[in-house]
Parts: sequence; C-alpha cells; structure tokens
Amino acid sequence: YYSNNKHNFVSLIEKLLKNEKILALDVGAQGGFNSDNFFSKKYNYFFEDILIEPIKEEAKKLENKKFIINKGLWNEKEKKKLYVLDNRLGSSSMYEPNVEFFDLHNLQKEEYNNYKITRSTEVECDTLTNQLIKLKINKLDYLKIDAQGAELEILKGLGEYRPLLIKVEAHFFSMYKNVPSWHKLNNLLYELNYNLIDLKGIGSHSSRIPAEADLIFIPNFNNKNGRKLIIDNKNKFISLMLIFGQLKLLQVIMNKFQINLKEIEKLEDNYFN
Repeated sequence: YYSNNKHNFVSLIEKLLKNEKILALDVGAQGGFNSDNFFSKKYNYFFEDILIEPIKEEAKKLENKKFIINKGLWNEKEKKKLYVLDNRLGSSSMYEPNVEFFDLHNLQKEEYNNYKITRSTEVECDTLTNQLIKLKINKLDYLKIDAQGAELEILKGLGEYRPLLIKVEAHFFSMYKNVPSWHKLNNLLYELNYNLIDLKGIGSHSSRIPAEADLIFIPNFNNKNGRKLIIDNKNKFISLMLIFGQLKLLQVIMNKFQINLKEIEKLEDNYFN
C-alpha cells in the first residue's frame, strides 16, 4: 500500500502550493494530526489542521495547536454519551462495544479487557458545518474522520462543504452495537458527488475482507460539478493526490482535464508493479 513512499514530492508540492496551506479537519485527533502515519510525515508541513477531540484529557495535550475543538461532532447540536475505554482510548466511541463481534476482529480473550468501558461522559456535540462557521472557515480541502462508528452521523453535518479528499473509517463488521451499515456511509458520499477510489484495511480480521478499513473518496471527476470542484482547486487537489500516492489515477484525471505537468506525467506508480 505504501509502495509510492519512495517518491519525495516535497519540492513539487512547494511549487504547486507556493505559500498556501491545505486546510484539513481531523475528526478523532488523539495523538495529533496524521497520528496514524497514513501518509509520510514529511508532508504534514503543507497542512493547516483543525483538530476535533472530545475527550478533555486528550484535547489538553493538543493545546499548542492553532485550532483545537474539544467537542464531539454529530448530525445536529445535542448532548451524547461517550463510552470511554481507558485501556485503549483510541477505541472510545458513541457506541458501546459488543463482545459478540470481537471474534470477527480476531481478538484474543486476553485482549477483551482493552475494550471494556471504564467510564462514560456526556459530550457536547455540534455539526461539522456549525463548528467551521464559528471558526470563519468557508472552505475545507481535506477531511479525515476516525470516530469509531460515528462517521455517518458526522458526515450528515457536512452541509455545503466539499473537501477535495476525504478519508473516513468504515466498519464492514463493527465491534460496536448499532453502528449503521457501512454501505449507508458510501451511499451518502455518492449522493454528495464523491467516488470511492481506495481502501486500506485496519487491524486483524477473521474474514477475507477487513473488518474495518480507511476509505478514500474524491469528487466525482466524471461529471460537471466534480470537474469544476477539482479544476477550481487544481493545485491543492494535485498535491493531495501526490501525498496519498494516487499517481496513476491522478495522471488519468489530468489527461481528462488536459492539465499538462511534465513532472507528473513521467512518474511511475509503483502500486501497479
């Protein structure tokens, strides 16, 4: 999956962005921006990040950041119960863990205690749109959501914002109770004019498909609205596709739109080798 990490696009992205930053919203920001190392940290410099972390103790660790929101996100403004797993904080969720589903995640009995609810706390939630408006941000370039099952409800609050790239966690076999089926998440983004272009499995699993995965979506480049969004934000879109290693597809899209950049045309996508 990381076959294109041998490339270094820093100089090329500097030329594309000049002094601009890619505005990123990181929902579930425990550990800081890009804490899962989904892309190389050498590219973190190109982002201005807004971090959402509902657990107060974890949000305090991020206080040196320009934008940190100590709230939960949901489809409307309301208070929600957050089930905290102190033995594995990153797996805390608005949904309760369900031990009956642990076998699909290939968890061993001795690991079950990591997913035990140690406490619950009431969290003030708001929509993604409301929070960005409060920050006087009217455009979002990159959206990452890792919210342990709450991704669909958060995306319902996207409003008129249309990021150039979305990374969202999906549960094919959720270990939490009553998490909406992953296809509803996919369908919502399809209705918002996005295409699924990639997925990367997360963790262990007992099925041949991953129990959980990070899904990558970009605007639908085959219709008028998607093309306009990409072309109007051409340099940021190209930069994001380079950072995420989507070289072959980027070349196809650039050819469709008659965008000529020799440095990109000659790149080899090692994923296909």
